[in-house]
Amino acid sequence: MILQVQPKLIIHGGAGSSLHGKGGIEAVRRSLHAVIQEVYSLLLTGATASEAVLRGCQMLEDNPRFNAGTGSVLQSDGQIRMSASLMDGTSGRFSGVINVSRVKNPIEMALFLQKSPDRVLSDYGSAELARELQVPSYNALTDLRLKEWMQEREDNFKRTMAGVVAEPEIAESSNAGRGTIGVVALDGYGKLAAGTSTGGKGFERIGRVSDSAMPAGNYATTYAGVSCTGIGEDIIDECLAAKIVIRVSDGMSLKEAMQRSFTEASKNERDLGAIALDATGVISYGKTSEVLLAAYHNGDTIGDTLEWNDGELIGYC
Repeated sequence: MILQVQPKLIIHGGAGSSLHGKGGIEAVRRSLHAVIQEVYSLLLTGATASEAVLRGCQMLEDNPRFNAGTGSVLQSDGQIRMSASLMDGTSGRFSGVINVSRVKNPIEMALFLQKSPDRVLSDYGSAELARELQVPSYNALTDLRLKEWMQEREDNFKRTMAGVVAEPEIAESSNAGRGTIGVVALDGYGKLAAGTSTGGKGFERIGRVSDSAMPAGNYATTYAGVSCTGIGEDIIDECLAAKIVIRVSDGMSLKEAMQRSFTEASKNERDLGAIALDATGVISYGKTSEVLLAAYHNGDTIGDTLEWNDGELIGYC
């Protein structure tokens, strides 16, 4: 099999405030790099961008360290409701599920909906789809997320955001992180796809809809793909993913589109981050938050943004 272009890959596990020291950083780095290694190997064997995005999201959803799938945060009533979406840049199809419960991998339902005439389903529709597909019932709750929720109730819900990662020292603190996972891939055939999945922001009002199942938080065309993380409402207000991709589609370089979009977001005092890839293989990432948990493979080496703190809004390679 001969690949036409060099595949590229970037993933994220959330954005927010500090990781409480080197131990947290190294643990997250190991988790992210393991995903990069497996998914990039898939791309080298000829997997499509959507297949790579699916596998990357599955692995991140299955890691209880991140706020998606297993390890998702609890909403105000103590229930877990997850959202995920997938967009294939070649077909231009967006699909997703909103506030689905008791499934292991919401991204798999988003993939199924790629071929459906009804491609975005809310909580009731997602539950019906899970039954139709005979998806096994799954409890995504972890002890640390339950501990977070119990402590938050004791504090009368003074904190409003979920920890970026699930670690004992974070559950015991008032760290306000923003957790989501996402994958953007450029395959060996020059095609792009993006996927995003989340357990929400934690302790939210029942029925709140995340950006992760909207084009605001996950978008791809033949020109570029973007997955966002951070405060969902801020991402929606900026319509960040679609804005960046449309600017690239209209002729801006990915670097220019990211710089302009994050400059605007910073001026608007948004709290968010994003990862991006364009059809030429340029990788970019940006944040207005303190930390962006992203890792990438540029075709030669693996890199990450865990200690990126040079004051710039975006980076690229």
